[in-house]
Amino acid sequence: MSLPDLPRLRTRVPGPRSRALAAELAAAEAPGLVAGPPIGPVVWVRAEGASVEDADGNVLLDLAGGFGAAAVGHGNPRVAEAIREQAGRLWHGLGDVHPADPRVRLAQRLAALAPAPLRRAFLGVTGSEAVEIAWKTAVLATGRPGAVAFTGAYHGLTHGALALTDGARFRGPFEGNLSPRVLRLPYPDPYRSPYPGGVPEAISRLDRHLQDARAATGGVGAVFIEPVQYRGGAVAAPAGFLRGLAEACARHGALLVADEVATGLGRTGTLLACERAGVVPDLVCLGKALGGGLPISAVIGSEETMARWAPPDGGDALHTATHMGNPLAAAAALAALDEIVGRDLPGRAARLGERLLGDLRRRLEAHPNVGDIRGAGLLLGVDLVLDRPGRAPAPRLAAAAAGAALRRGAIVLPDGPGQNVLVLSPPLTISEAQADAAAEIVAESVREAARG
Repeated sequence: MSLPDLPRLRTRVPGPRSRALAAELAAAEAPGLVAGPPIGPVVWVRAEGASVEDADGNVLLDLAGGFGAAAVGHGNPRVAEAIREQAGRLWHGLGDVHPADPRVRLAQRLAALAPAPLRRAFLGVTGSEAVEIAWKTAVLATGRPGAVAFTGAYHGLTHGALALTDGARFRGPFEGNLSPRVLRLPYPDPYRSPYPGGVPEAISRLDRHLQDARAATGGVGAVFIEPVQYRGGAVAAPAGFLRGLAEACARHGALLVADEVATGLGRTGTLLACERAGVVPDLVCLGKALGGGLPISAVIGSEETMARWAPPDGGDALHTATHMGNPLAAAAALAALDEIVGRDLPGRAARLGERLLGDLRRRLEAHPNVGDIRGAGLLLGVDLVLDRPGRAPAPRLAAAAAGAALRRGAIVLPDGPGQNVLVLSPPLTISEAQADAAAEIVAESVREAARG
């Protein structure tokens, strides 16, 4: 029996069964891995499209899209069929020794989809691993170990990726273990701009850092950028910034790495978010949406750049993993790519994102605690503030609004450096009726939270 498109509530959310199961999990698992109030605990048992059924029989609208991994919808039939077919033949290959046949087709497909000259893929398992593969690639290609990253960045939480990720909430306990070879510059957030001189000032500052970085980092080989920051609060880089980054990297011999784990494959209204700026980076990191719900990631670069991975003297691979190119995940990825391209989900994200953004603005733009409502495709953010003139983040208000949305049957998560942005990243298959319901629920939840 199919799940309904719109929320169906049988208990208060979280319900008693979800709370009981979460308590059992807490007794068997390391702490801190399940959300508590106001956004949890909710235990999922089934999902279709943008609808999720919890352990109490409540049906919720997933406006987080499984952290963006469910871009083609939860339980996508084409992906499910590909998994079933592959599961009947082969579940696991032998990594970098004996590849499975879906890996061949996936590498070819990624090379064909990427903009020229990006024609070689390196598969990974997670987005964090893709970021670390990209950093290693830059070291091999340039001989320079340093990197530039930006405030508000989220590149993953494994040690290499965590060095690039911003924020004491993630980095604090592990700061002593992280690479000191990362320079961090302010991200040019258009709403809270750190650059009075705009994009020219931002690029000038990058130029100076790239010029002077050798003493601090051993030289910068890579500049990591999210064209639209996802966990940074749905913040898109202003026009001209990515092109300026590409030109600065070319001047200084560094590689521009676009972390499109969250934004790639249609999320922002184009296949890659970099296309919005007319920029082809040196390396692109993909993940989340790529597997259609299964874990797989990739880095794509040019022939020349990726050739640096050739093992010296024909020895062992310089980077590999047991589940690299896993046949189940690769088959799912091929089906997900068929859905994304065949159904023009990037175009759909652009159209529905514009509709949802306009609806949110109509409902909330006059609210005194709503500082900014922004979006790129189906990655949108409602920035909640203590007051509009001061623009100070209001994290408690955002948490309360997320809790109010959950009680109304929608999953919305607060994020951003100040934990004050309601970030919406629903499946790209979300219906118009679901998008309309999302706008209404979010707006009513913000109003309820503001009333206290």
